[in-house]
Amino acid sequence: MNWFRDYLLGPQSATHATEVDSLFMFIVYLTIFFFFFNGALIFYAARRWRRKSDREITPHITHNTKLELLWSLIPAVVVFVVFFWGFKGYVSAFIPPNEALEIVVTGKKWVWQFEYPDGTRSLNDLHVPLNRDVKLVMHSEDVIHSFFVPRFRLKRDVIPGRYTELWFRATQPGVQQVFCAEYCGKGHSDMLARIFVDTPEQYETFLREGDEQTRTMPLGELGRLVYENKGCATCHSLDGTRGQGPSFKGIWGHPADGSDGKNYVVDANYIRQSILYPQAVVVKGFEPIMPTFQGLLREREILGVIEYIKSLQ
Repeated sequence: MNWFRDYLLGPQSATHATEVDSLFMFIVYLTIFFFFFNGALIFYAARRWRRKSDREITPHITHNTKLELLWSLIPAVVVFVVFFWGFKGYVSAFIPPNEALEIVVTGKKWVWQFEYPDGTRSLNDLHVPLNRDVKLVMHSEDVIHSFFVPRFRLKRDVIPGRYTELWFRATQPGVQQVFCAEYCGKGHSDMLARIFVDTPEQYETFLREGDEQTRTMPLGELGRLVYENKGCATCHSLDGTRGQGPSFKGIWGHPADGSDGKNYVVDANYIRQSILYPQAVVVKGFEPIMPTFQGLLREREILGVIEYIKSLQ
């Protein structure tokens, strides 16, 4: 019946998924059984004791002790089984092993930021080793978010002012989708991330050099990928439409009015400074809300963004 489970819940990709799915399917099958069992009893009773004439009087019935104990004790046992089964799974899912790899997750409008033990940081792309325990220490910089990985069967709120934790061990290589499951503003539906489950060798290569796309693709394409995956699209349009930040269309080589009253030319140095030190120059008419990307972008990715903006004429 795995096909039925996969149809309802999707494939399993982490160790927690087996226990969560087992309990869920137990409740589903139990519900189906009692639906038909109770329906059959009602049908039988309606046929067996149907009214035969207008004068018929139902005999006085007091009670049946055995039957009353049966329909009270059996549901009580089932409820206790479900409770302790679920409690065991809850404890297992939220108490991480001591040796787990710890990664800090920051939720903010409207991106996920990941920081690894060596200080490497990334936006919206999380790389983890296959078959290794990973602990996520999560917090929010603004409002409540919710970190949800359907195929891991894990979801936990990410709350401002406090830390929440979850852990997992990915059992299938590949890419897993992360959603924000708590409405957090107009960019909520775009607050997506991906978990790349790597072999140990691939994971070490990522920490040193970034992924293969970062190392090999043309700069313009890399810049477009950074724009799409690192949260730039949330604030900066490509068609001249005003957003939270200036549109990227046609700005290369043109002057930009700063809120300090000075004029700046949009060239490579200006864009690099805006990425690494966004509060140094704030364009007139916009709020200083852009976060710094220091440690989030490798040098080649910054060059890619410059090349991509240059092409948007």
